[in-house]
Amino acid sequence: MPRVLPAGFAGELREYQQRGYEWLSAIRELGLHGCLADDMGLGKTVQTLALLIDEVESGRAQAPSLVVAPTSVVQNWADEAGRFAPKLKVMVLRGGSREERLEKLRNLADYHLVITSYALLRLDQELLTAQPLHYAILDEAQAIKNASSQTAQAARSLQAKHRLTLTGTPLENNLMELWSQFTFLMPGFFGTRARFLRRYGVEKAGELQPELLDQLRQRLRPFLLRRLKADVLTELPPVTEVTLRCTMTPPQRALYEKVRNTYRAQVMRLVDETGIERNTLTVLEALLRLRQACCHPDLLPFEDARVTHDSCKTELFLHTVDELLREGRRVLVFSQWTTMLKLLRKELTDMGIETAYLDGATRDRSAVVAKAQAVDGPPVFLVSLKAGGVGLNLTAADVVIHYDPWWNPAVEQQASDRVHRIGQTKPVLVLRLAVEESVEDHILVLQERKRALAISAIESEADGVKHLSRADLEAIFGAGSGPVLRHSQPLGGGYIDDLEEI
Repeated sequence: MPRVLPAGFAGELREYQQRGYEWLSAIRELGLHGCLADDMGLGKTVQTLALLIDEVESGRAQAPSLVVAPTSVVQNWADEAGRFAPKLKVMVLRGGSREERLEKLRNLADYHLVITSYALLRLDQELLTAQPLHYAILDEAQAIKNASSQTAQAARSLQAKHRLTLTGTPLENNLMELWSQFTFLMPGFFGTRARFLRRYGVEKAGELQPELLDQLRQRLRPFLLRRLKADVLTELPPVTEVTLRCTMTPPQRALYEKVRNTYRAQVMRLVDETGIERNTLTVLEALLRLRQACCHPDLLPFEDARVTHDSCKTELFLHTVDELLREGRRVLVFSQWTTMLKLLRKELTDMGIETAYLDGATRDRSAVVAKAQAVDGPPVFLVSLKAGGVGLNLTAADVVIHYDPWWNPAVEQQASDRVHRIGQTKPVLVLRLAVEESVEDHILVLQERKRALAISAIESEADGVKHLSRADLEAIFGAGSGPVLRHSQPLGGGYIDDLEEI
């Protein structure tokens, strides 16, 4: 039955958003909890705000509601609340001194909506969990995919009458992520972790028998609403995805082979002795160095890397951007390394190309985004994947370039959807840059495996490493021998710092 929007909602909902609002209201009336898993860019925030203002106007909300979101999305929630639900009294918790936040939290009951980040949820857990809440809402809820993490434990300890998760990627790596999310929503829904593992054979999720997948979908259907852009936004322009490949120059290839030879023996020995899962950081560091060798020698912390500055991928990138700008396109560039983005920014500046830049250290994110979105804004926007992969509307661009591929296709999809979303009027081109005969070939293959898992279960970091086989590692590292890097430390001996960027 159609449900009238609350008087305090200052906006309109598309037909599918109206159905989403009605679904959220229906599960609340039934005393149930659920996951709004609409595709990225379909307006999960605005549907949720319509629900919250209705709860306040009806008098059902006798306590504040809490939204927990990635740090990069907190301001977006505040902006959207001011736009669509201006009558809500909103408290935004950000960084600063803990004393200041605690002082604000003591007045929590004076507000309708409190918005905080996952990082602050952990820091302020004691006060937040002591406060009765009307709704506890987790945005980008894949943040609790690891049920044993401090973030997931803090979220589960919240005392809320209603619970809701929002995510465009309810499953990224394996089915245990669904178990973790529903353990927050409805503890016991899937039983214990051990029981869930036994029932669905999570380690072989990509090979689940059809009858088990049907059982899983049937179990989830009442509590998970999933709509795809292709199904509900037929007016969106098309997306074309292309992988551009390049071949290393001889100096870059020689450096790459040195990196591979340096790590191969130790990685294979440790994996043979104790398995891949117990050596995840070791394998991850080795793969990290191979990926850096593909992207640019200047990313590597080795003396040998100072000898050459050849990067076939950087050359391909600069040539591609030059051609795109000649066509009048605007380009959004993602990389997992801020060091790489800064190298690209310098190269573009030397070519006389204006850029905008955003990473985790950017102070005034809103001003940078406004500049990039302006009609006369810079034609290239460089964004770190971690800082800009979620929560931003960047529809001024019509080309997305992923400079460095990684295991998780869902992360790339989230980033691409900053451009292909409501408000985009031009066809979108998504380009992935990859080096031939390198670790990046294997990354692209693994992406397809994980994409198939997500599609089969709902209708995708380090977890990807755990699903590699010894045969995968043999293919990546090869079987040859040759020169190794000078002055390289043993694995795990001090080169882990930049793992934080991925």
